[in-house]
Amino acid sequence: MYLMWQWIQGLTRACRQSVGYQVNYNGSDQAEQEMVCLEPMGSERMEMRKRQMSVQQESAAGGTAPAQQDQPSQANPRGSNACCFCWCCCCSCSWNEDRDERNRKASYDVKEGTSDCEDCPNPTLEDVRTWGQSFDKLMCCPAGRNSFRQFLRTEFSEENMLFWLACEEFSKETNKSVIEEKARLIYEDYISILSPKEVSLDSRVREAINRNMPEPNLHTFDDAQLQIYTLMQRDSYPRYLNSLAYKNLLKPLSEQSPES
Repeated sequence: MYLMWQWIQGLTRACRQSVGYQVNYNGSDQAEQEMVCLEPMGSERMEMRKRQMSVQQESAAGGTAPAQQDQPSQANPRGSNACCFCWCCCCSCSWNEDRDERNRKASYDVKEGTSDCEDCPNPTLEDVRTWGQSFDKLMCCPAGRNSFRQFLRTEFSEENMLFWLACEEFSKETNKSVIEEKARLIYEDYISILSPKEVSLDSRVREAINRNMPEPNLHTFDDAQLQIYTLMQRDSYPRYLNSLAYKNLLKPLSEQSPES
């Protein structure tokens, strides 16, 4: 019993100190002896975590997980896509096999009339003077929208006008399937936090859009469009009227006018 107690005490000390412990099975000098090396379980768990973190860091640096490196032919060719169910752009899924092709087609449909300036006749002096009377009159005139859009481009806020124009075109759509398609495109281009053209919306409006995206309709972006319209009116429009872009447009027309 005494030898057993000594053996237990030795094991306990070895565990605390993480050292080897000499075990004497028969209690004599000639007895068979062996070294028992003990290591706390906490250290093993820590090493395992370190190895896992190292593998994850190497995978992140290489852009491909080790399992995928061994099987390159099975890699996902679509990559990471914004989730079509939660609409928070924080997860990855493949909601459609030909999503890229659909996006290219839908992108052309929505942006064909808004990627470049709208076709319209040159503005008259009366037109340009009217733009200075109110923001509504400016936005009602295609030439006014073109001039204002070019000004926004210099301020790196052209996406506000692009979003407003996309919503205007979207509101005129009647085909349900096209409505869903264009709604997804507008969301990915201007609402998603992953988009370089994301517009500035408050949390209330953004959450309302997220709730409606599973079944979008013609009014899905109404609040967002109004908010961006108000933002342009209060923030960008006063600077536009004081800008060289507006003054340089107004001055030659005034000089050419018979009234002057």
